[in-house]
Amino acid sequence: MHIMHHSAPSADDATPARTTAGTVRLTTAQALVRYIAAQRVATEDGNGTEPLFGGVFAIFGHGNVAGMGEALYQHRDELPTLRAHNEQAMAHSAIAYAKAHLRRRMMAVTTSIGPGATNLLTAAALAHVNRLPVLLLPGDIFVSRAPDPVLQQLEDFNDGGVSANDAFKPVSRYFDRIVHPAQLLSALPRAVRVLTDAALCGPVTLALPQDVQAHAWDFPVDFFTPRVVRFHTPAPRVDEIDAACARLRHAKRPLIVAGGGVLYGRATDALHRFATTHGVPVAETQAGKSSLAWNDPLNAGALGVTGSPAANALAHDADCVLAIGTRLQDFTTGSNTLFTQADVVAINANAFDGLKHRALVVEADARLALDALAEPLHGWHADRPWTARAHKLAAGWRDTVNTLTHAPQRDAVLPYEGDVIGAVQRSSAHSATDDIVVCAAGTLPAELHKLWRAGRPGAYHVEYGYSCMGYEIAGGLGVKLARPTREVIVMVGDGSYLMMNSEIATSVMLGAKLIVVVLDNRGFGCINRLQQACGGAPFNNLLDDCVQAPTGAPRIDFAAHARSLGAQAEHVDHIAGLEAALQRARAADRTYVISIDTDPARTTDDGGWWWEVAVPEVSTRDTVRAARAKYDAQLAARADPAASSGNDTGHVAHPTHAARTDNE
Repeated sequence: MHIMHHSAPSADDATPARTTAGTVRLTTAQALVRYIAAQRVATEDGNGTEPLFGGVFAIFGHGNVAGMGEALYQHRDELPTLRAHNEQAMAHSAIAYAKAHLRRRMMAVTTSIGPGATNLLTAAALAHVNRLPVLLLPGDIFVSRAPDPVLQQLEDFNDGGVSANDAFKPVSRYFDRIVHPAQLLSALPRAVRVLTDAALCGPVTLALPQDVQAHAWDFPVDFFTPRVVRFHTPAPRVDEIDAACARLRHAKRPLIVAGGGVLYGRATDALHRFATTHGVPVAETQAGKSSLAWNDPLNAGALGVTGSPAANALAHDADCVLAIGTRLQDFTTGSNTLFTQADVVAINANAFDGLKHRALVVEADARLALDALAEPLHGWHADRPWTARAHKLAAGWRDTVNTLTHAPQRDAVLPYEGDVIGAVQRSSAHSATDDIVVCAAGTLPAELHKLWRAGRPGAYHVEYGYSCMGYEIAGGLGVKLARPTREVIVMVGDGSYLMMNSEIATSVMLGAKLIVVVLDNRGFGCINRLQQACGGAPFNNLLDDCVQAPTGAPRIDFAAHARSLGAQAEHVDHIAGLEAALQRARAADRTYVISIDTDPARTTDDGGWWWEVAVPEVSTRDTVRAARAKYDAQLAARADPAASSGNDTGHVAHPTHAARTDNE
């Protein structure tokens, strides 16, 4: 589906605004909508402009239907309003839309007050963690307080000015409550600045009290003049570039860690030039995967807890790590055990992220910084044996991936995620470049990080900052709206599917076709493995280990459920059946869901690294006490890396190989 934008609403539907010299009388809601509709951005080819906001997701209730609903109707042609089925889900879709556009375009989201508003909180936190822009417009209580307490109002017994929307403050990069129409003159430019600033980027929340949405005011006409938004990225300082060059010139065994900032900064070409010129291998974070093509000779693959053996071996032996656009979270650093021996140089537009791990910071846009390093590093090259080793390890890992994703299937043995990934990519000769895979939580992000072959920037879309179950299908919808000509493949476990699947119906309604592959391992397989790795008994994760009525846990027919939401769907019994079903799915004209049973215990053994999950100090279980002893050994090794050198303590991969500490 392509969201159509037209130049203006029809004359019959134009906002009935009273215009006087230099001003126009509008309600708060009308002014807000008119302002965001006027924001433009340069097209990707640079030959024109298009709307900054691709549309507004809306679920109307009494807290926004009269004010925001009327305003959006007036501008429905130039700023499309899309109806969804769940507030959290539609915010995920909006966030995924921005991520797929590499933060250059975005969407707004409007809800009623109360539960409609607080349903956005999880999505706001997700956008905050991932540094992704989304404009949240929840309805709020009456500023006048005349009808208090109104339907769905949360009352604070100590502060009459507090509403449920105050919960957005810690999960927003900018928050404002609009209590008078004139506030928009300052609040909206601030909001757009945060949304388009690489250092500030994240969710913006403008809480809109119900009565204020309908209040009118005389706004300056020129406030609504269409303008082309300029994205703000810090240029590197000369002294910081000089310091980084000095550090790098002393490096013999450097490694680049490519994070999401490489993609958002459109620095993929600069990264390729830098790595090739200087012979520096590259390892990718979850957000940074697809920064280099999967078959680039210097792409060592995924890094960290879900990393490849090639990338992790290089990281463990590197003497300098150039971290570009990454938060260096625990899955990347192996809970700060993977490259403790290395000096870290961090290029990051966000100083808060750049300062981590006592790094030498270049506070700058990734592309600008890499370009600035080119001349002063002229002639510098990593040690030739180091580069040769990187080439060999990377080539070996590519061969291993090919073997793992083409393994013959044995009778009566359930497939695992690697088998399914292989089948998906074999179903199209152009999968690496034409498909966009979407995922978020469970075992799948680990397997995709290692095994998915991404051939161009943006071909890999895994939300692993917040690793939010339920993001997958909703996120896939946002990706498809952003990239309507690409095949969007959503890979999701049964646990995440059951948490949030309503946007299958939305995708059918909007004509935004998805291919959804549901891997059914009958429960939360990833966390079940983590539970046992920590010495616990299998308990309350797989359905067979849960409290059940005499009739037992249901056998869920995911295909029948998806068909009830309007999708085409089928269940397959084996990998060969999956490959055939994928051909039908690719040929289909609407969302197509395929379910397949998978093994909850198997994972890819190759690669991985230690991940710190605290094990109880006291337990009656021998297995927990044994797990605690291993945990204590890991803590001791991290505290004194030199004392543990020569053993493989730091190389122990966590048995889960994956996921947030909840479910699949």
